[in-house]
Amino acid sequence: MAIIEEPLALDSGQAVVAERPLGVLTRPQAGNGWRDWLSSVDHKRIGIMYGVAAMFFFLVGGFEALLIRTQLAFPEQGFLSPQLYNEIYTMHGITMVFLFIMPLAAAFANYLIPLQIGARDVAFPRLNALSFWVWLSGAVFLNSTWLVGGGGADCGWFCYSPNSGVTFSPSHGVDFYAIGLLIAGIASLVSSVNLIVTVLNMRAPGMTLFRMPVLTWMLLVTQFLLAFALPVITVALFLLLFDRVFDSQFFDPEAGADPLLWQHLFWIFGHPEVYIIILPSFGIISEIIPTFSRKPIFGYSFMVFSGIAIGFMGWGVWAHHMFVSGIGPISVLAFSLSTMFIAVPTGVKILNWLATMWGGKLKFTTAMLFAVGTVAMFTIGGLSGVTHALAPADTQQTDTYYIVAHFHYVIFGGGVMGLMAGSYFWWPKIFGHMLNETRGKIHFWISMVGLNLTFGPMHVLGLQGMSRRIDTYSEGFGFAFWNLMATIGSYIIAVSVAYFIYNALRSRKEARDLPNPGPDPWDARSLEWMVPSPTPEHNFDVIPTVESQDEWWHRKYGFDEDHNVIRIATVEEAAQKGDAEGVHLPSPSFWPLVLAVGMPLIGYGIIFNLWLCVLGGLLTGGAIYAWALEPVDDPDAGHGHGDGHDDHSDPDDAPDDDGDAVAAGADDSAGDA
Repeated sequence: MAIIEEPLALDSGQAVVAERPLGVLTRPQAGNGWRDWLSSVDHKRIGIMYGVAAMFFFLVGGFEALLIRTQLAFPEQGFLSPQLYNEIYTMHGITMVFLFIMPLAAAFANYLIPLQIGARDVAFPRLNALSFWVWLSGAVFLNSTWLVGGGGADCGWFCYSPNSGVTFSPSHGVDFYAIGLLIAGIASLVSSVNLIVTVLNMRAPGMTLFRMPVLTWMLLVTQFLLAFALPVITVALFLLLFDRVFDSQFFDPEAGADPLLWQHLFWIFGHPEVYIIILPSFGIISEIIPTFSRKPIFGYSFMVFSGIAIGFMGWGVWAHHMFVSGIGPISVLAFSLSTMFIAVPTGVKILNWLATMWGGKLKFTTAMLFAVGTVAMFTIGGLSGVTHALAPADTQQTDTYYIVAHFHYVIFGGGVMGLMAGSYFWWPKIFGHMLNETRGKIHFWISMVGLNLTFGPMHVLGLQGMSRRIDTYSEGFGFAFWNLMATIGSYIIAVSVAYFIYNALRSRKEARDLPNPGPDPWDARSLEWMVPSPTPEHNFDVIPTVESQDEWWHRKYGFDEDHNVIRIATVEEAAQKGDAEGVHLPSPSFWPLVLAVGMPLIGYGIIFNLWLCVLGGLLTGGAIYAWALEPVDDPDAGHGHGDGHDDHSDPDDAPDDDGDAVAAGADDSAGDA
């Protein structure tokens, strides 16, 4: 089948500015002052704030990683004391998992889900703002342990009992760990419920579940995982906190308790957590690869159901982290088999990505390079992970650097690389200008070299017997060469991150002299590319009516009598399909921020002085009360149809093809009842 296509716009100078449809008088964009950002309930601004804050903590966690690798570069170093080393590797793991990669995935979810389903906002905009501010308050609280807690947590990111007890961790670092993650968990739980309701109830007319983009599906599965996994770790953290602060004995073996209870609770959360991290990346590259292969995704239904299967089966493999803990041969056998089986839906995705690229007209933009790199690096991490399904091999590999290598190939090679692909892909949609492609490709290759030079040697170190979580090693063990290589690789990764930041800043400056890239610089397939770049506050002038999967592509392309693909409409013509309508937007609010500030005060009170709990409780309760009394509607919104009259009427609910009720205009997103 012949493909007749327009050239891809690979930098700002090649794109055409898209004209806004005439006859639509909407509310002006909100201001860009700091007060406007603090009070914003716009899902796009919240997504941007999630992304910026996550990148800040990426730098924090990366700095901690460099300290670890500097300590291990040579044998018998004294760069860090053993205690400080324990604190830094613990805080590195917590920061990268909970404060970087999860919120960066949340940034994409917040920004893109409403756009991809044809909605103007999320279901509960103020709850969305609350989720961000609560997560940020938890992140700041967690890292404030360096200033007021006597050091960081020192028990590993998994904080096994009894190492996490007062006897072995007498400082307040573990208290900050427990309370900080509890606060951040509230944020993630609120966000997950909000986004689930958004996807299930606010899809555009005709947007059935199986017309949604793969990214939206993967993000939806992720939200369900969060909604069910977070209560488990919340219970564990409460038990740990009660043991440490109120002298309870949930994990004290001398009192008849079982310390393995913590391991079970943690890993029942911890293994779904791996898929919470990786599924958004899977969704991102499932949007990028079809776009730059000039083909629809191969096996859409298989991609969707394999993602659902990964989410479901992820609950049945947690104990492969515990094969050496004495859980018994029957349990080991059961979890060995489940660990093997979960590789099947993952392999389906890899084959479908390869089949999508096979025979396509590939365009190796920076986003495409990162997407292909994600497939390759995750495959390496997945193959090393399958070896852990074999209990005898896992027994030898457990607590060695082989595990560190596997985990980082999955999380960094699969998760972070995929999120980087998404950053380059959606950057023009978010900020209205392209990232420089030449510098982006340099960034990709630096990242690939650094990643493989850092984590590849760790496989060898682990097979040679180097244990995890040791602060030094002797010359005679033969670990020196590969540790030095890994350290050099870590500094190369640091260079790649610095180069990405340089590219972002330089591209922003260069964009002032270049035209807007237009709504669809990549000639993409999903609905977010039909709106102007950057996305206006109200998202859509016209709520789209969806008639097919890859709706945006079908608006631009059709088939001639010989079944060849031909262009049937320009971007502007495709975007104007439908009648202009009024816009109804939620009002900004400072109360989510005020409410979030009260939670760390309660945390400080639990640790230092209960009177601070009273102050934090009053602040939190007062914010909730004020929130309840605050009007949810913006009186200045809704000037529609070009006639200058307010149009706050609600659209009729229209059933979609699944029988689910969806808001035809998705204009009622303002209500936080």
